[in-house]
Amino acid sequence: MQPLPFDVLPAKIVFNALIFLFAASEVGIRVVSFRNRDAGAREVASLIVVAFGFVIGIVGAMLIAGKVTAAAIPFGREAFFVAGCAAMVFGIAFRAWAVITLGRYFTVVVRVLEHQPVVDRGPYRVLRHPSYTGLLCTCLGIGLALGNWLALLFAVVPTTIAIVYRIRVEERALLAGIGEPYRQFSATRYRLIPYIW
Repeated sequence: MQPLPFDVLPAKIVFNALIFLFAASEVGIRVVSFRNRDAGAREVASLIVVAFGFVIGIVGAMLIAGKVTAAAIPFGREAFFVAGCAAMVFGIAFRAWAVITLGRYFTVVVRVLEHQPVVDRGPYRVLRHPSYTGLLCTCLGIGLALGNWLALLFAVVPTTIAIVYRIRVEERALLAGIGEPYRQFSATRYRLIPYIW
């Protein structure tokens, strides 16, 4: 059974519109990051890892969903599609909220500015890395919308591995650059998923 977004025109339109919205939001995030650049030291290897994990996961999920139809979820195709689209919208919006909340401190490369404060408002009241929560939720949504167990795993697992690596790199930089205020902030918030990690 082909995925709903590959098989039914209204689902295809909605899914492709959400993929376009996601891509446009990521371009917007890069523009914000470019504006916030400075001449300070930065780490880019983890950005490459996240980009690679994300691309492998999403492209792989779409290929698998179309080719490995034996892994199609045999029930509730429409419900999975709707849940996936809702997760994508939530993820895109949550990631944008996190980026907007960080303001001038947001970049796609890891770097800490001199005298950078700990941002503890907006989604940072609950999580240390809400922009990654949004990214992961978007990937989960893509996998759910495709309605294929194997595609769902492929959409989530590589991205999660890459994000966990990136979080470790960021937290080392934040602890080195901000110190005790970040340590105190970290002690009261989960990294990525409330009540889990």
